[in-house]
This record gives sequence, C-alpha cells and structure tokens, in this order.
Amino acid sequence: MSYYKRHVFFCCNQRDPPEVCCNNRGASEMQAYAKGRIKELDLNGKGKVRINKAGCLDRCDEGPVVVVYPDDVWYTYVDRHDIDEIIDSHVLHGRVVDRLKI
Repeated sequence: MSYYKRHVFFCCNQRDPPEVCCNNRGASEMQAYAKGRIKELDLNGKGKVRINKAGCLDRCDEGPVVVVYPDDVWYTYVDRHDIDEIIDSHVLHGRVVDRLKI
C-alpha cells in the first residue's frame, strides 16, 4: 500500500516570458486552493490525500497541469470549479474526469 491513497501534483513551474508555463496560468493559487479544500474535508495525511507543488512536469503546453497518483491520470484545468470537480470525482471517488483529462 502506498503512503497516500492519492498523491496530487500541481505543476508550478515558472519560466520567463514568452515561454509557456503553468505558474503563469494560476497554478500556485490553484494548488493552495486544492490543499485547503482537502484539509477542510479532513482528507489530508497518511493513508489519505497529499496535495503537492511540483517543478516542471514537461507538459506546460497543455497546462496548467495536475497529475493524480497512483492512478497516473493527467488533467488540465481553468478555474476552481475544475479543481473541485477533480477533487470530488477523482480524488474522493476514483472517477476520472474525462473532460479535463490530457
């Protein structure tokens, strides 16, 4: 069994313009939002869910990018609504959000 049931990584890589990067699309803010939401739901900690910042995940052109492990499912998102959908559907219930999958 892995240490966490789900481990969610947000690409928060920062590049200088004009290069594309997830952080210029609000990744750090969305990561902080997701982390807070998981804490509010009392789902953080060993055996539960971990929300992390990651360096470059090398898919910034498709970003912003988040990946959920151990399921190895990659998503993009636009706003908090999308993050809520990823949390509510996939992180909590294991249902992949096809419309956001990359």
